[in-house]
Formats: sequence, structure tokens, C-alpha cells
Amino acid sequence: MSGAGSARLLPWSSSDGNPCYLVTDNGDGYLSRVADSIEASQLDMAARLLSHAEALVREPKASARELRYVAARLVESLHETLRVARSRGGRLPRPVEPFHSPDGGPVPGNGDCAGPPGAPGG
Repeated sequence: MSGAGSARLLPWSSSDGNPCYLVTDNGDGYLSRVADSIEASQLDMAARLLSHAEALVREPKASARELRYVAARLVESLHETLRVARSRGGRLPRPVEPFHSPDGGPVPGNGDCAGPPGAPGG
């Protein structure tokens, strides 16, 4: 965790579709371990889906229906993967000084965000 009482974006939504957060100062609690397990499963499934999609795209006999189906699953998987990335990124410590690009300018998205959408200050 990045500090006591920090909010972790969980890999599921509420029944009405809102993001769920866990506020804890211990990243080793039961709910944190459940979230870790679900995130690992989502990332594993995304890797498997990507492999399947790559094979399907190379298949000249793939139907439009098959391609639309795999595209829909890829969209779902990308949403889950981005949620995992936001959750993990939100738990990284903030840099003391902003990174700069080789030309000396600031790097976009370099710790200048207040947090994930819906988080306090976000």
C-alpha cells in the first residue's frame, strides 16, 4: 500500500455499476488477498483471450460473427485490465519530483493525477 488509509480500487463494481474501494492500512488482509486473486485471474484470462484473438484474426475462414464475438470479449477484457492497472498505479508511491522527457518537458500522466475516477480528489 502507498500509505495508511489509502483507497484501493477493487476489481469489481457495486450492484449499480459504481466502483468499489477498500480503505486499509494493511494490504495483506482477507479482502486485499481476494482482490489480488481476482486481478491475477483477470490478467491470466486476458492473456489467454489475446492469444485466441491473434489466432482467430490470422484465420482466413473466420466468420464476421466469430470476429465480432472475440472483439466484444477483448473490449470486456481491456476494461478489466485497465481497472487493474488503475488500481495498481493508484497504490504506487508518488514521485517526489516529476519525471521529464529527454527534451526537458514534463511527461504526461506523471503523477499529476489526483487518483482514479471517483476517488476523493479525482
